[in-house]
This record gives sequence, structure tokens and C-alpha cells, in this order.
Amino acid sequence: TMARLWQAPQLLLAILVALMVLTYQEKRKTFLSVREVPASEPFVTATMEYVTNDFNKKSDDKYNFRIVRILKVRKQITDHMEYHVNMEMRRTTCQKLETTNCSFQEGELYKQIVCFYSVFVVPWFEKYKILNKNCTDG
Repeated sequence: TMARLWQAPQLLLAILVALMVLTYQEKRKTFLSVREVPASEPFVTATMEYVTNDFNKKSDDKYNFRIVRILKVRKQITDHMEYHVNMEMRRTTCQKLETTNCSFQEGELYKQIVCFYSVFVVPWFEKYKILNKNCTDG
């Protein structure tokens, strides 16, 4: 029975260590889930609108771009939510202030780019912040 007496404190110790690890992780906010989500997810749509507007506002191009295809969306959750998005964007026929009836440019003005964005999102407050952005010619 000496062995059984020894098992109880060991179990307690294991539980204590587990709890310490959990609280430590909680403090570091590494408690996360990352998963791929469909582009049709409601918050993704709103986030992509924000990203497109932000891209066009900051772009030196005379024309607006819009998303052709969303390749991949990953949702990361810690103490907040982030979307990591890979997408293709293409130059439209609309200049900066035009937003309706924008078809894609063809011919000489055709331009397609591939972008990766990381966006901090608080969806219920419609709050967004771009953490990372990288676009290259597609």
C-alpha cells in the first residue's frame, strides 16, 4: 500500500502542474484555435470589404482593385480574432471615387495581384486593424 500512498501525491502534483501550465498559457494568450473557414462566413465578407477599401485607399494606382478569388481563409482565436487571408485581386475600370459597375480591366491595363492579409477583427463592433499585408504581382 506504500505504492498507493505514493500515487496520490503524484496525481495531485500532475494536476497542479497542469493547472499552472494552463494559467501560464492563459496569461500569455496562447490559448488559440486556428482553423480554415469558408469565405462565405458572414464576418469574412465584412472583413474583405474593409480590406478592399483599405487597399484602394492606400494604393497609388489610379484605378480601384477588387477581389477576384479568395484562396484561403484561416481564423485565429486568442483573446481576440484574426483572419489570415490569401486572395487574388484585379484592377477594375473604376477610378478612385467610383464604386459601382466596376468591371475588370482587360488588355494593357490588366493587372492581377496576389495578397496575403492578417486582420485583427472585433466583428460585433465592426472594428478592424490590418496587422500584416503583402501583395505581389500575380
